[in-house]
Amino acid sequence: MAKTTLHIGAAGELLVQFRLVRNGIDSARLTTDSGVDLVAYPPGTGRALTVQVKTVERSTPAGGKGALTTGVVFPKECPAEYLAIVRLSDEIVWLFPILDALRLSKQAVPRLYWYVHPNTAPSGALTEQDVEPFRLERMLTQLTQAAE
Repeated sequence: MAKTTLHIGAAGELLVQFRLVRNGIDSARLTTDSGVDLVAYPPGTGRALTVQVKTVERSTPAGGKGALTTGVVFPKECPAEYLAIVRLSDEIVWLFPILDALRLSKQAVPRLYWYVHPNTAPSGALTEQDVEPFRLERMLTQLTQAAE
């Protein structure tokens, strides 16, 4: 059976939800298309956090022929507080506060992307090392503090 973009998106949402619950943060998937895919409830905070999830199956060559990049397009007026980017091929999840995602995208239509290997990136381009601080597991403390 062929995977559709709906399957890929659902897999990404479920992976984010799994990683959150594995780290003690309950979350719920929303079925409406409102720009919020998950609502997360960090323990002891008394507040819900909203997350939009964007998923790619794997890194792709820049411009179709260049160095490998990972990236997504997201709405400039995203209503969620966080943007989760999932790369299914190696099950990595990054979690960006939406203002950081907008700042890092540097484009009129927000497109957040980075080069997978630093030695293949053009000068000044974002690399996977640059976004390492946004890996979900590294963002857990901020999630629980941001909600307080």
